[in-house]
Amino acid sequence: MSDTATIVLIVVVVLLVLAAIVFGVQAARRRRLRQTFGPEYDRVVADTGNRTDAEKELLERTKRHAQLELKPLSPESRTRYSAAWEEVQIRFVDDPQEAVSTADELVTALIAERGYPTGDYDERLADLSVEHAATLEHYRSAHDISRRSRDGQAETEDLRQALVHYRALFADLLGENPVAHTTPAPRPAAEDTTRPDTTTEPSR
Repeated sequence: MSDTATIVLIVVVVLLVLAAIVFGVQAARRRRLRQTFGPEYDRVVADTGNRTDAEKELLERTKRHAQLELKPLSPESRTRYSAAWEEVQIRFVDDPQEAVSTADELVTALIAERGYPTGDYDERLADLSVEHAATLEHYRSAHDISRRSRDGQAETEDLRQALVHYRALFADLLGENPVAHTTPAPRPAAEDTTRPDTTTEPSR
C-alpha cells in the first residue's frame, strides 16, 4: 500500500471515529434532555418543527434555570400554603369561579416564593419546565380554563377540572399534597321549601 493510500485510510478512520464521538455526544444529550423534560421535549419539538432547534431551546432553558435563585419552602410556609389551599377547596362549594381565580393567584404566589420569575406567562412555563415538566401540562390546562372562566365561557365541571389541574402543580411546588385529592362539588341550588310535604301520612 502506497503512502498516499495509507494517509487516506488513516484520515477516513479518524473521521469515522470523530463522527462516532459526535453521534454519541448528541445521543447522550438527547437522552438527558428527554429524561429532564419528559413530554415537554416532544411538545417543543412539535412546536419548533425541528429537533435541533428544540434541543437548543431546551438547553437555553436549562442554562437560564441554573441562574435562578430558587429556594425551598420553610415548614411554616408549607403549612400556610396548605391551609390556604384548603380554604380554596372549601370556597369552591359556594363559588367555583372565585375559587379557581383564587387558586390561580395562590399558585402564582407559590411560584414566586420558590424563586421563579412570574412576569411573563410563557417564560414562567419555560422556567418551570426544567424541574416541573411532569405537571406543566396541568398548569397549561388550568390557566386556559381560568382564562375562559374570566370570559364567562367555562362550565362548572370545567372549573372543577381547573382546580384539579392547579392542585397538581401546587403539590409539585409545595413538595407534598396540600389536602385530600377530592374536590368538593358545588353546592346545589336551594330546594323549594314551598312544596307540600309529601312525607306525612294521609288522614285516616
